[in-house]
Amino acid sequence: MQFQVPQFIEVEDKIFGPLTFKQFVYCAGGVGSAYLLWRLLPLFLAAPLIAGAGGLAAALAFMQWNGRPFIQGLENGFFYLLRTKLYLWNNATKPKKKQEIQMTQQGGSQVYIPKLSDSKLHELAWSLDIKERIAAGVARDDEHLGGVMAPMRTARQALVQ
Repeated sequence: MQFQVPQFIEVEDKIFGPLTFKQFVYCAGGVGSAYLLWRLLPLFLAAPLIAGAGGLAAALAFMQWNGRPFIQGLENGFFYLLRTKLYLWNNATKPKKKQEIQMTQQGGSQVYIPKLSDSKLHELAWSLDIKERIAAGVARDDEHLGGVMAPMRTARQALVQ
């Protein structure tokens, strides 16, 4: 048996002429708010607000930013402004160990020799995590277990430890 498979399911249906339902609601909301502003406020106060409301309605209905609807960009910006942000900066310098001082004096440099393992991605992630913790100065001596540093999972754990 042959079946029809729906195609173009990402494209919304045009319900009101060339507009989708969302576009129609945004445009109707813009026209309605412009009418209310025109009726309630004097014209010299209402004109800039009408232009702003019309521009916002047009942007919500028709504008896409980086291939995404404008409403999603507004939502992301709104949540960025409201939610807390965690900024970490450790300005304290750590004294170098004797081995590092000797290597620096000898002119030798540490060369990373890759090990044979089942997952190169796991090894790369571990290496980046270790380098990040050493650069941030949050590594402790008791975290070295047999010459290997235990990875830290989150920035909150860095503050707690």
